Amino acid sequence: MNNEILDALSQITREKSVDRALLIETLEAGLASAVRKKYGATADVEVKFSNDTGAIIVAIRKTVVDNVEDPALQLTLEEARAYQPNAGVGDVLTFPLPIAEFGRNAIQTAKQVLIQRVREAERDRVFKEYSDKIGTLVRGVVQQVDRGNVIVKLDHSEGFLPAREQIARSYHRQGEYVRAVVINVDKSAKGPQVILSRTHPDFLRRLFESEVPEIAEGIVEIKAVAREAGARSKISVYSTDPRVDAVGSCVGLKGSRVQSIVRELGGERIDIVPWSQDPTVFVSRALSPARVMDVRVNEAEKRMYVVVADDQLSLAIGKGGQNARLAARLTGWKIDLNSKSEEKKRQELQRASRIEIEKLELGEATTEKLISAGIETVQELVDAPLAKLVEIPGIGEKTAEKLLTVAQEYLAAHPPAPAPSELEFTPEMEAAPEGAAAEAAVAEAAVAEPAVAEPATAGVKTPSAEAGEAAATGGAADSEGSPRAVQDPAPAAPLEASTDGENRV
Repeated sequence: MNNEILDALSQITREKSVDRALLIETLEAGLASAVRKKYGATADVEVKFSNDTGAIIVAIRKTVVDNVEDPALQLTLEEARAYQPNAGVGDVLTFPLPIAEFGRNAIQTAKQVLIQRVREAERDRVFKEYSDKIGTLVRGVVQQVDRGNVIVKLDHSEGFLPAREQIARSYHRQGEYVRAVVINVDKSAKGPQVILSRTHPDFLRRLFESEVPEIAEGIVEIKAVAREAGARSKISVYSTDPRVDAVGSCVGLKGSRVQSIVRELGGERIDIVPWSQDPTVFVSRALSPARVMDVRVNEAEKRMYVVVADDQLSLAIGKGGQNARLAARLTGWKIDLNSKSEEKKRQELQRASRIEIEKLELGEATTEKLISAGIETVQELVDAPLAKLVEIPGIGEKTAEKLLTVAQEYLAAHPPAPAPSELEFTPEMEAAPEGAAAEAAVAEAAVAEPAVAEPATAGVKTPSAEAGEAAATGGAADSEGSPRAVQDPAPAAPLEASTDGENRV
């Protein structure tokens, strides 16, 4: 029996990766618990296990007293001298107990304590091991599929891949390998503690790190990732070495690197955008494959007003607003989209709604002072703070208040025409834009989004050619269909921020 105990401890230590000293301590605690069930909860029990021979020594200790208050801990002088003739009051006597005396109950109690302690130790080990691996890529075997949730067998534990963290229209079968990223380690979970995800942006980031050596070596950096799992993603990259093209490195020879990631993601489209420190250039590239004509920046609101050609608006918006929505998330800027014709109408309305300051008939001297301060229209006068007006030489506080009152009354009597609305996309948007603008965007995208024809294999560019083209055009690489490289014509207006090139693989 002693050898059987030693073999069992060795097996548990090996399979569960639990410290052997902890197992021995747990076994002793389990046997002590069984002894206390028979002799009393307050009994002073001593259990020793020999790690060399497997022998188990169980004993109970009692103190000799005149008046017994707790029989589990004390005994009378007469009882003590029956066991040891020279015993005296205050002595502590040890009574060995045969383990067979406890029978099945002792073994069952020890087993339960041992199993519970092993589980706790295993969960502590898993938590310590994987709490440092949050955000890393792991690979395991599908062990069980239950109501859409997947249990994955990892190296030394189990992972839980919830249905909400799986790519839409993906199927996992028992026994197949699956890769995912660790997003959380839940120590209080009843089942597997390691929570996995295949929809998290970090999953796409780790896949590129594993497929592109330049990223793993730190030559190419991934600046940002925006993803709608199963549909489309945008990733911005930057090369710290001017001799290395970031986009070409991620695309690979004939698209081999990015295509392996696309297959892993079930055909998800991936736009690879070259990062730029200039936010206008970055936003223009992020809206690829649409070509941007003009960009105006509002730093205070972190907003950009983007103008594209009429035939490029639906391409910039994307199906259901997806392209513009991902661009907003990727760059962190709010994006207001408008077509060239709408921009022209806006400018005409602004000119038509411009009310010259002379209309107020404030007097030639006062009018000249306002114009010299940069206030040329009634709208600018209304928007000007009182403190700014007071700073103008020759205009006091009372005069400034009177000027504001006159301008406000004039605008109330002669309201300017409203400006046309624009399509706004923000980084926080999680769904397609709402309202009439959204319906128009979806309709235009569904009808007008062009499909690029598949060229012959001879038209595929090598990484060096792709690198040169991407560097010259500042374009983005888009993974869809077979490997290809297409160069768009120059933009309608000369703008450094325009995305006039595109690599498709």
